[in-house]
Amino acid sequence: TQARVRELAAGPGAVILCGRFEGVDQRVIDARGLEEVSVGDFILSGGEPAALVLLDAVVRLLPGVMGNAVSGEEESFENGLLEHPHYTRPQEFEGRPIPDVLISGNHRKIAEWRRAEAEKLTKERRPDLLADDPPR
Repeated sequence: TQARVRELAAGPGAVILCGRFEGVDQRVIDARGLEEVSVGDFILSGGEPAALVLLDAVVRLLPGVMGNAVSGEEESFENGLLEHPHYTRPQEFEGRPIPDVLISGNHRKIAEWRRAEAEKLTKERRPDLLADDPPR
């Protein structure tokens, strides 16, 4: 979860042991008290792609990695929701305009729209995040 990624980014560091096909011998996991991490409900041939996903999630939270550290606070999962949709220029693309509220200049209404859209997307795509006790 993003909370675990924040913990890893805070240090003191981690060693990532990547399994192949069936994984790592359970005796090694038990003897060393290893934490197993999953990046999704799918099967990979090895742990290296998953390790890269984890590393990317952690490294981007390290000081100085993102140009604006505050931007990480508004990403998906930081507030328990998926992120709202984003729009750029032009104001209309193939007959699809930017929502009026986003070009209104009303920061309160923009924030309300973003929150409502984030809740809507989360309900559609990841309703498990809205559960009282979401899986970790």
